[in-house]
Amino acid sequence: MDKTLRCVRWGYEVLSYGRNWKVILEAPLHDKDCVLGNVLAAHYLSSSDHSKANTYVEAARSNLEQSTAYEKAVFEAVSYLISEDGDDDLALEMHTQLLTRFPKDLASLKRAQVLCFYMGQPAPSLSLVQQVLPVNQEESYIHGMLAFPLLELGRMEEAAAASRKGFEINKADAWAHHCVRGSPMSKIEDIYDNHIWKELEKGDAVPPEVYLNAIGLLLRLDVRDALQGSFEDRLKLLAARLTDQENWYMSWHLDILIVWALAKVGETSKARELLEGLKLRLSKMNKKKQEVMKRGIQLGEAVYEYAKGDYKQALERLGSDFNAFDYKIIGASDEQIDVFNEMWCQLLLKTGQSSTVYNYERSDVMQAKGVIKERIKVRDGVPFTWRLLEKSCDMEGNAEAESAGERAKKLGSSYF
Repeated sequence: MDKTLRCVRWGYEVLSYGRNWKVILEAPLHDKDCVLGNVLAAHYLSSSDHSKANTYVEAARSNLEQSTAYEKAVFEAVSYLISEDGDDDLALEMHTQLLTRFPKDLASLKRAQVLCFYMGQPAPSLSLVQQVLPVNQEESYIHGMLAFPLLELGRMEEAAAASRKGFEINKADAWAHHCVRGSPMSKIEDIYDNHIWKELEKGDAVPPEVYLNAIGLLLRLDVRDALQGSFEDRLKLLAARLTDQENWYMSWHLDILIVWALAKVGETSKARELLEGLKLRLSKMNKKKQEVMKRGIQLGEAVYEYAKGDYKQALERLGSDFNAFDYKIIGASDEQIDVFNEMWCQLLLKTGQSSTVYNYERSDVMQAKGVIKERIKVRDGVPFTWRLLEKSCDMEGNAEAESAGERAKKLGSSYF
């Protein structure tokens, strides 16, 4: 019974983005022959200790003959997913087959969605939820899992409806929360101090998502030229925790944000150490994964240079045709990845002028203006985007600058 309770508890921690995912390591202690407990423990350790993860995989494999059909299906899907030579497309197909046979397995659904997330493919993520939704209509977390890929696909009204349904069942549904965004600048300090930092202050293990929220918010402030005063102090406190390598290598997205945070506060040697560690991990991947994930290294190098203030070098790392949505393989949502598009626009503008006079490369400014106008088509209500347009037009001596500035003011400069 103990091993079963721990597997159930682990499933709850996964679906709720809880703080105690490591509870799954207790399952093999209560039953060393449990296939499910061993393979799930292997999955938990796969990103931090591959050698130990393999030990759990082999323990599960040696007991497959005595396992249930469900345990066999989970073992096949998970062991392949975490294998060094695994192909993401095939891993996704194996999870699809698993969910066809066992549609109530929401923990495997979440694992498959996270895989889709890293592959930058929201469409199959949505298909997976729709596949199992008929038998899970009243289950907790299912509607948040539906809302997330809908949001990624730009189906805003449907995502909002799914989020509302998710809230009706469970107001703690993290993915339903993720689909509701936007705050006045006056509330940003309150959000950081009373929601994000308080989670970081708790004594138990801090989930990666808390660090993602904290650093992601501060990076967006920096990109929008608003990281100053007390927020700089908050970043220093946060970065002091991020020098601890226990917080590294939990996800590519988080690692890239940590690189920025460390370099921003002057911990450049630590930031470089993390980057070199990522390169080492890249070198151990199969050729197909290397081709995909090398963009993660490119983005990490760029944010490192950006954080140091070397804008020209950062822009060279990203290139002239950068589009952050091509980098979703780091495991970031549309909202999370879009900050790098904002950073790129800023880089185009910042490298287009000297500190004393407008001595810009006209092509860069024109390119930036074109990109910003495209962003406005889909993000018309964001004051910052209009301020970027105002800045680019002003650098060109374009009369559009005044109207762009007025639009930004009308939307409210206090909004983040």
